[in-house]
Amino acid sequence: MTYDILVLGGGSGGLAAAKAAAKHGAKVAIAEPKALGGTCVNRGCVPKKLMVYAADFAKQQQEAKAYGWKEVGGSFEWETFKPAMHDRIQTLRQIQEKSLRELNIDLLPHSASFVGPNTVQVGDRQVEATNIIIAVGGRPVMLDFPGADLALTSKDMFQLEKLPQRFAVIGGGYIGVEFGHFLAQMGSQVTIVDKNPHILDGFEEDLRIFVEENFDRLGITFLPETSCEEIKKQKESLTMTLTGKCAQTLSADTVLMAVGRAPNFDQLNIEKAGIELKDGQLTVDEHYRTAQPSIFAIGDCIGRLPLTPVAIAEGEAVVKTICQKQPSQVAYQWIPSAVFSAPPVATVGWSESEAREHLGDDVEAIANSFTPLDQSLQQFSQEFLIKAVLQKSSGKIVGLHFAGNEAPELLQGIIPALKNGLTHDELIATIGIHPTSAEEIFGLA
Repeated sequence: MTYDILVLGGGSGGLAAAKAAAKHGAKVAIAEPKALGGTCVNRGCVPKKLMVYAADFAKQQQEAKAYGWKEVGGSFEWETFKPAMHDRIQTLRQIQEKSLRELNIDLLPHSASFVGPNTVQVGDRQVEATNIIIAVGGRPVMLDFPGADLALTSKDMFQLEKLPQRFAVIGGGYIGVEFGHFLAQMGSQVTIVDKNPHILDGFEEDLRIFVEENFDRLGITFLPETSCEEIKKQKESLTMTLTGKCAQTLSADTVLMAVGRAPNFDQLNIEKAGIELKDGQLTVDEHYRTAQPSIFAIGDCIGRLPLTPVAIAEGEAVVKTICQKQPSQVAYQWIPSAVFSAPPVATVGWSESEAREHLGDDVEAIANSFTPLDQSLQQFSQEFLIKAVLQKSSGKIVGLHFAGNEAPELLQGIIPALKNGLTHDELIATIGIHPTSAEEIFGLA
């Protein structure tokens, strides 16, 4: 079997690359042993966001009383929500399968391993391709300590038989925080254990602290600078032995290990392709080409920005390089990211510390918090935080960071202006819609 382009991996990046190549007239195949859609559709973004929406209804019930609603009640049934969630995921898979058929893209439902730079073993067949795009994505990392296998990973969270009463998370990154917040809003007793002083390592520090300050309101316990060294099964519960700043013994019904992700290279036989790994990830140039001119790599396995829209953009850039002979790359500075916590976080551009690394003392940071109108009748209102990082000499905004209800939706509409050099003076000269939370952005002084 011979193709112009063979894509290894049917996640978001691989699908985008395959479709773009087929539209250019290339003969294309995708090798994917599991369900189409990859982590995002099947074990990540989509089902997790559906869980966030479910939790929002619990929050709305609590807040409705402040607005005069007397008959507020009801309970959440995981047993009803879970199949509805999986039905939606199945629908998305079917949509992808249909789109591949319409574009005459061959789906090879098997694992792939390299035989040579242009030859791949897929199932019981050898496939040759002029160009190969590696888009195998990543998998959850498991720490190595006694009883670690008793912990779940993120992919297991969508298969729970029931929601736990006591839930512990090892790792304070976005995955652990999002699942912790979902379960806390659903009534679980949640504890987050992290080796760092604050959650959400890598995000703007003021946002990290702002989210932590809301833990008490949600009933979440945070144990910073703490590690788990053992998990034991004790009848119907799990016992965790913790070391570090908050050394103690912790009991939980379910433990989630959320300490990062690693590329899915196990079965690829990378060495037979003649390409290189560095720190466990593929080495590529600015156009996503490996040491082999005919092999490219995109998405989570190259360690740039592990985000679905980024993988899609990288896949499309590679196809432009191959099919249109126009070497292309993705501009990473103005790519936004979000954490769907409670409150949600949205960020784009440089953090204050990153700006100082690039610009030295030519940096000014402005932050403001306010109570959104929809929270103004609540006994325990949820504040909204806005922080802008500026280049002092030009007034240009080099980073913008939000934490609060609808933060991701509010942030992304401003990004085109930021990419074009939006200044602080231009921002505050804008007249917003009253009364809205978004208008507060234009009053950031």
